[in-house]
Amino acid sequence: MSKRVVITGLGVISPIGNDIESFKLSMQKGISGIKYIKELADYNFASQIGGVPDINNSEYEKIFEKFELKDADLTVKYSVLAALQAWNDAKLELPDKFAENINENYGAVIGSCAGGAELYARKLYPLVNSKNIRKLGSQIIENLMHSGTTAVLSNIFALANQTISNSSACATGAESIIMASEKIKQSKASLFIAGSADPYSPYMWAGFDSMRLLARKFNDKPTQASRPLSASADGFVASAGAGMLIVEELNHALNRNAKIYAEIVGYEYNSGGQRNGGSMTASNPKRVIDCIKSALNNANISGKDIDLICGHLTGTKFDYQEVANWKTALNLNEKLPFINSLKSLLGHTIGAAGAIETIAAILQLQNNFIHPSINCEDLNENIKTIWDKNKIPQKLIKDINLNYIAKASFGFGDVNSCIILKKFK
Repeated sequence: MSKRVVITGLGVISPIGNDIESFKLSMQKGISGIKYIKELADYNFASQIGGVPDINNSEYEKIFEKFELKDADLTVKYSVLAALQAWNDAKLELPDKFAENINENYGAVIGSCAGGAELYARKLYPLVNSKNIRKLGSQIIENLMHSGTTAVLSNIFALANQTISNSSACATGAESIIMASEKIKQSKASLFIAGSADPYSPYMWAGFDSMRLLARKFNDKPTQASRPLSASADGFVASAGAGMLIVEELNHALNRNAKIYAEIVGYEYNSGGQRNGGSMTASNPKRVIDCIKSALNNANISGKDIDLICGHLTGTKFDYQEVANWKTALNLNEKLPFINSLKSLLGHTIGAAGAIETIAAILQLQNNFIHPSINCEDLNENIKTIWDKNKIPQKLIKDINLNYIAKASFGFGDVNSCIILKKFK
């Protein structure tokens, strides 16, 4: 019999809050974290806005100094800050750095799209190009490699089960959570840190800007720029951050009297083979539908049981197709669930999106609210024809009973992930 999997700790670094409480309040108030970024303008970006977490304070500097991360890639820094929050939130004891004890039943799966890119641009390339290799220091590789974040967290938390990194474009974060859940369901671990992060770096965002995928018509109105589901959306808004979750076997959590946020009752990930409408930048609709249906089947529920969809919804031309896919997958014509997009508030955190948005879904589930999708007052006309506009909330909905939430993420390369969350009772 497979094990049950629950969430017992949450941590977040984001443009709308660097702790769970401030993050939740920003969600409830519909506060945008998108700002004008002069550096992007100086580099002649067409899109000169974005969401960047503020980690410049003495408290964080002490943490970086303690764990020898002062010069680490931003992906590592974001991840460590979020993971420490989640670990503390789960009421887990921080291991002694010098003790020999290890946690053989605890592991980590931490993903990113561009881990190491920020450090490469900031330090590695300039020093190598100027023939100053000796100034790179002895820690450059461990902070540059894609698995650097997982390696650092393994050290901090004495994790001795599987510790891996993953990268599946914008589906990365959700995939991390699913991979951790699989390990626990298979009785191969008791607890995992699961999540993802991506850094602020013009060198990372430049490619999206050159592809004309980023919003460029709202440089003078940053908070209005991220417009999922809107008729006037003109691209996604790039942002950065990290989300980390403690994914735990139910009995292990109960035995230590852990707080339980939610249960993961279903999931699926697949790919579309870049056929039948799928491509490097678009999802194969049939396989998206298959992914959602399989997650529902895995949870042993039907579409009518879903109370809220926390969509991938980026603010591009693909929003309509995603909504259409949800309707087909849920097999509903009436009594549609609510649907919202966290990206309307903080932009698209790329590889971190799936983890941060799952945290947002969990907070809504636990606290019985639905955050607004802002900037969609001019709802896309095609979406209006297939979805009840009253189920796309533009204002906070409070005191609503939520039992099941579906969270999905889709990424470049035609990859899909879907998680079904259930209120723990």
